[in-house]
Amino acid sequence: MKAYVVGGAVRDALLGEPVNDRDWVVTGASPQEMLDAGYIAVGKDFPVFLHPQTHEEYALARTERKTGPGYHGFAFHAAPEVTLEEDLVRRDLTINAIAQDADGTLVDPHGGRRDLAAKVLRHVSPAFAEDPVRILRLARFAARWPDFSVAPETLATMRAMVDAGEVDALVAERVWQELARGLMERAPQRMFEVLREVGALRRLLPEVDRLFGVPQPAAHHPEIDTGVHTMMVLARCAATAQPLTVRYAGLVHDLGKGTTPAADLPRHIGHEARGEALIRALDERLRVPAECGELARLTAREHTHVHASGPLDAAAVMRLLERCDALRRPERFHALLAACECDATGRLGYAERPYPQRARLARALGVAQAVDARAASAAAIARGAAGPAIADAIRRARVAALAIDLRGAAGGAADPGDEAPSPSPSPSPSPSPSASSASSAPPAPPSSSMPATPPATPDP
Repeated sequence: MKAYVVGGAVRDALLGEPVNDRDWVVTGASPQEMLDAGYIAVGKDFPVFLHPQTHEEYALARTERKTGPGYHGFAFHAAPEVTLEEDLVRRDLTINAIAQDADGTLVDPHGGRRDLAAKVLRHVSPAFAEDPVRILRLARFAARWPDFSVAPETLATMRAMVDAGEVDALVAERVWQELARGLMERAPQRMFEVLREVGALRRLLPEVDRLFGVPQPAAHHPEIDTGVHTMMVLARCAATAQPLTVRYAGLVHDLGKGTTPAADLPRHIGHEARGEALIRALDERLRVPAECGELARLTAREHTHVHASGPLDAAAVMRLLERCDALRRPERFHALLAACECDATGRLGYAERPYPQRARLARALGVAQAVDARAASAAAIARGAAGPAIADAIRRARVAALAIDLRGAAGGAADPGDEAPSPSPSPSPSPSPSASSASSAPPAPPSSSMPATPPATPDP
């Protein structure tokens, strides 16, 4: 029996990157021998064990055979006679098919070290085409190492897999799992560029794919192409270390522009509502987590209003806060502002432009939260108010506080960096106040990373 470290741990060590966990392959052993040695069986589809002390995963060397479509259609064979080389040939990329024994000796039968040096993502063997998840994994690795290229023969193999309908067999949970991982990589836009290059984006995310080639007004989008803009927004999300919720919102915030009638182009009147509906359908199809979906839909609906919020008076700012349910969900509102800043700066030549709306609206939320709702409620009751009149009194107290604050602060000019927002829906009723949302002073709102210089005025 002999154990080898394989895959990502070897690859990352050779790249000089941190190694967070290690996977092992064991040759010359049977499942019973592993159990007798104290290992704990955990594998369902094939023999995988946990080391009794380190709890690292040890898998018996195995071969596999394609038996059906998709990534579940495999039969596995693990036995003492399966060699390390036979195990490595079934792996996806050459850079992931390097093993290392206990003495530090590398086993590299497929040129993984050569491809690491050349910064190339290359598939190991024709077996790559048997598992459609590998298309997503390779695209995710391209997002992790954006200076790596994809070998031409690997691109051709991926295109053939797409044409054969292999990606159509992927289940929603696996697609979302890989997309979410890719969104959190160093250059998430690269994942979607690779998927588009091989035709997989139009099968997995047709709503995003159709954005490419859709024009926007050059006055506010020098890059013009909506798909290019979306990729630039993702780049800004990564550059500012945004969480998954914000990155997903950045990916889908403009989906409505993909359905704008040709006669209306390059303007996109009403794209906010169309986008919100498209995101809802996408969320259901991919089973996107609620937290991600909620922020994405809110961003689609409100991003142009946030962009154009600079000249709003206190009452209008309050209506915006209410529509966003900001008093009850301040964390989500701050995430919305981060997504909007990435949208505004994710344009050709806009990366260093100021975005004062973020700081202004974050401050406005803090002012509204600081109003003593209990005192306003008690005063209203003393005046004989009841029911909705009490809530209205609290709201008026918040508007009054916002008015005082706005008079004392420099109001930013309008900045959409986008077309003027479509007409807003009637403001939803103000959420019922709670002591926790108004009776205590809020924490200091996060400041924008941009200087507070007003940007250009909006497109009328």
